[in-house]
Amino acid sequence: MTKLGRLYSLFDSVELPENLPYTQCSTWELEFLYLLGRHHLTGQGRIVELGSGGGGSTYALALGLSESPVFDTRKGRLHAYDFFRVGKGTFASEKFFDSGHKPADDNSFLDDFKRRLGPFLPFLEIHAGDLWQTSDPEDTTPVEFLHIDIAKTARVFRCVSERFLSRMQVGTVVLHQDFAGPRLPWLHHSTGALLPYIEIAGPPIRSTLAFEVTKPIPADVLKRITEDDYTVDEKLTLISAVQDRIDRDHTDGIPFKSVLELSKAYVAHYDGQHRRAWSLAKPLQSDAYLSRTRADHFEQLKKAYAKEPSFLDKLVRRTVGR
Repeated sequence: MTKLGRLYSLFDSVELPENLPYTQCSTWELEFLYLLGRHHLTGQGRIVELGSGGGGSTYALALGLSESPVFDTRKGRLHAYDFFRVGKGTFASEKFFDSGHKPADDNSFLDDFKRRLGPFLPFLEIHAGDLWQTSDPEDTTPVEFLHIDIAKTARVFRCVSERFLSRMQVGTVVLHQDFAGPRLPWLHHSTGALLPYIEIAGPPIRSTLAFEVTKPIPADVLKRITEDDYTVDEKLTLISAVQDRIDRDHTDGIPFKSVLELSKAYVAHYDGQHRRAWSLAKPLQSDAYLSRTRADHFEQLKKAYAKEPSFLDKLVRRTVGR
């Protein structure tokens, strides 16, 4: 069992406050964040949360850090990154406001976030805005912990990789909160590329995959991940390697092998190979979990496939010069 894996046995010992700030994380994910702060992290490297949202996950992690026997709240810092506003491209919910909806004249919930995290503000460093603007490209400080709940687009993942994953070292802990998202295949094939240098903690905690770096990661591996320097076939192979390591989540509710198979379809889809994407996705419609929770994914892939010209159509167009 990995060092992180030992935290699974402590779930039943956690009693989080009932009035935690609103979050889209599950109770298990919040408890794991608390356990990491309380029993694992030291503050000797950067402790970073990318995508703090309404503050529930930040609160759970900060509470654990505040009760840790080794984390010094006078010197250590928890870095919280987010747009802290709703609007196009932020993937934020109006539930992040105390009122539950956006005020007419303000789309920022930063003040609400600060009120909710009040007890921990002395050691909380908030970075509000676009990650490309709020992260420092010159910062090479080792990262001890990285909670990634912000990489909803390839553009943002490139920033995450370039400015945070590049600072991983042996002992770094990473949590991918969106690992159950088939539309985010960069999380999956990048993890496949890292497999020789990490230990997966155990079954995913609901939608979160946790791992710890156990061997130095070569610079060229990190560079390829950042530059998305893999062919479609290479990405599919990397995702298959992850499928060999994980099955269902620890509650037995999410079938990750199927989720990752649908992620492969999105690798092809984003590359414009819509026929191939649908050939990968179509058989998965019989999966009970995916058919119930990802019907819109199948519709998107099927629609793109239907619009793609057939081989004969392409041949005719080339022949007539159109």
